[in-house]
Amino acid sequence: MNIQQFKSCIGELFGQLLLDFQEDEEYGYSNFTAADYRTIGYATNLTPEIVQQAAQHKVDLIITHHDAWGFVYGMKERCMALLEEHHIAHFYIHLPLDYAEFGTCHSLLRLLGANVVQQSQHVNGDSSIGIGELERSITLEQLAETMRELLGENIFVQPNSNRDVRRIGMVTGAGNSTNQLKEAMESQCDVYITGEKTLYTVQYAKFIQMNLIVGSHTFTEIFGVRSLACKIQEKFPDVEVIQLLEEHNEVMS
Repeated sequence: MNIQQFKSCIGELFGQLLLDFQEDEEYGYSNFTAADYRTIGYATNLTPEIVQQAAQHKVDLIITHHDAWGFVYGMKERCMALLEEHHIAHFYIHLPLDYAEFGTCHSLLRLLGANVVQQSQHVNGDSSIGIGELERSITLEQLAETMRELLGENIFVQPNSNRDVRRIGMVTGAGNSTNQLKEAMESQCDVYITGEKTLYTVQYAKFIQMNLIVGSHTFTEIFGVRSLACKIQEKFPDVEVIQLLEEHNEVMS
């Protein structure tokens, strides 16, 4: 798979979503050459540790949800230097992956056993919630246990009502806004799931009696990156795909 084939595949998979967002802001390509890319490594985040791990596994192309953050001062420059040193290309895709049919929110909803009934979208500069419905109601703790198993980490669970769960509202990653909780309430969700929380998240969830589950930003979003990597592999069966392992640095105690 060369760069032209890869870009064509990305265009086919995301379509209008690529046109809705600015390249080099919400998605971008780094260190690509005329090389043939045979091994893809995927992760949620680009960090120096991820690039070094990719080099150990002889990865040709890293795909991530997040680019290295510029406000984690010096880290992006270090990542770019390591990519060049090890001759590894990098592609990141942020908001288009959040809103894709196979993306971050919908991948996690489906793994929880829910049918997606509302797609997450970009509305007024923020993410609207995705909504999924289970075939039958379960307890909050049953849903939380499934989350723990999927993410492989501790999670934050705030029971704010006694009702069982069937309708799930979700924004993976930084869905800590009270606006998103309000949308979940207005959409008659039984629980809201996200990947970050603040004081306002937990206060408002309690106030509106919305059950709340919070995993980590990294591991609520990894399944969307996996879905993307698998779709690329379907298009190019000779490409090997491996997950680059990240630490559970955000684990709730």
